[in-house]
Amino acid sequence: MDNGTERTMTAMRAIRAKCLDCSGDSRMEVHQCPVKDCPLYKFRYGKNPNYKPREYSDEQREAMRVRLAKARENKDAQ
Repeated sequence: MDNGTERTMTAMRAIRAKCLDCSGDSRMEVHQCPVKDCPLYKFRYGKNPNYKPREYSDEQREAMRVRLAKARENKDAQ
């Protein structure tokens, strides 16, 4: 991909690509995968099933907003 749309190969994308390769590039075969003892089985959709979004308090959100605004100001000043 030379048009600037190249995506970084993350671990999750690599696992998804491996599962697709193993199933003959068939998404349906990945979905119906019978190899439940495969170490990649839980990750076959390219998502980490153990990931839980972090919960932020209102104070943490405000602190992040202030830091982001300051960083943007510094970037614009350069």
